[in-house]
Amino acid sequence: QPLLTQYCDGSRARCQGLEQWGSKYLGDQGFDALSILRNYYGQDVYLAQAEKVQGVPISYPGEPLTIGSTGPSVRTIQEQLNSISDHYPMIPKIRVDGIFGPQTENAVRTFQQIFYLPVTGIVDLATWYKISGIYVGVTRLSELR
Repeated sequence: QPLLTQYCDGSRARCQGLEQWGSKYLGDQGFDALSILRNYYGQDVYLAQAEKVQGVPISYPGEPLTIGSTGPSVRTIQEQLNSISDHYPMIPKIRVDGIFGPQTENAVRTFQQIFYLPVTGIVDLATWYKISGIYVGVTRLSELR
């Protein structure tokens, strides 16, 4: 996921490097993603894919978090919900202990209600990434300093 990008469509906004419409036309000609990137940036471009992203935001653990879940993923959600609650005080502060109990479930439900997600109290994929996105926003992690 890019943290900093430029928008260059090639008609309204022009800049050095990859352009939206230029890359579209190359795709129409059968170029794959790597070939398009190399067309703009040279042959030294390679694509690598991480199985799991480290850092903040942290990747979804692969299974929903619910009552009884434990571990670092639960701790991450608890920490992020507490930070979010500084700006959304309806979300209750919870103990950060890595154990998904009734307090965490209640905070998740409140978060889901505020951000128009299905109110289940379960941290599924959609809830995980919504929490991560709001956390990045309220902590201003995406801003350049």
